[in-house]
Amino acid sequence: MIIPHYNDAARLGRCLDALAPQIADDIEFPVVDNGSATVPQVPDWVRLVTETTPGAANARNRGVAETRADRLFFVDSDCLPAPDWIAAARRACDRANLVGGRVTVFDETARPRSGAQAFEAVFAFDFKTYIEKRGFSGSVNLLTHRAVFDAIGGFRAGMSEDFDWCTRAVAAGFYLAYDPELVVGHPSRTYWAALERKWRRPTQENYGLLRDHPRRNAKWLLRALAMPASIVAHAPRVLSAPDLTATERARALSTLARQRLTRMRWMTLQVLGREI
Repeated sequence: MIIPHYNDAARLGRCLDALAPQIADDIEFPVVDNGSATVPQVPDWVRLVTETTPGAANARNRGVAETRADRLFFVDSDCLPAPDWIAAARRACDRANLVGGRVTVFDETARPRSGAQAFEAVFAFDFKTYIEKRGFSGSVNLLTHRAVFDAIGGFRAGMSEDFDWCTRAVAAGFYLAYDPELVVGHPSRTYWAALERKWRRPTQENYGLLRDHPRRNAKWLLRALAMPASIVAHAPRVLSAPDLTATERARALSTLARQRLTRMRWMTLQVLGREI
């Protein structure tokens, strides 16, 4: 089991507390710290490893190198695994070459939700769609086998590493499955600044994935120009969300519009050769 960590000791502690009752003697458990300002304190059953090269991709690769396990379980340090997560992972890993689970969203502050929290409650972590329609899973809740990892190589930094790694595996003929019983919770982003940071990175990385496309800029500009229409297309998801109050729905709609228009601006700047 491999957990990358960077400057988030409190959430790492919460994650490890959730996993502690589930740990068995046959599980290797490296937590890979990626150069945090303060080295986190971990319990005795955790092996703390340091990876000095920045990036979660490099931390995950280091974690794999530090284990001999045939089955590789990935969870992020800010997540809250379900009480049966390891048991579910053992069952699920025998179903497919790669397995992605369900990621729920929880708030770390009291209601009412902010615009960012309400937006995330509706749109964050739709792993079933990612896996079944787009052919990738996020490594926030991902299982695979060492044979798969050895066959296609590790995660590659500087791009959308989850998407890149999974699509390489699927292209090589490995089977990716979704398991709704494999559940972790992820905290919602509380403020717009955190949500903006979340989306800036994949915007940069996904543009990088198109670097070999013959019509890279034209394709990207068309995606950018489609952003306003996506506000209208996705507004019904907000309006029909069962766990939002009227105020939270209004905040979510406002954040949806702001997020899509911000992404349109970023993508246009990328086509013009400017940094975002």
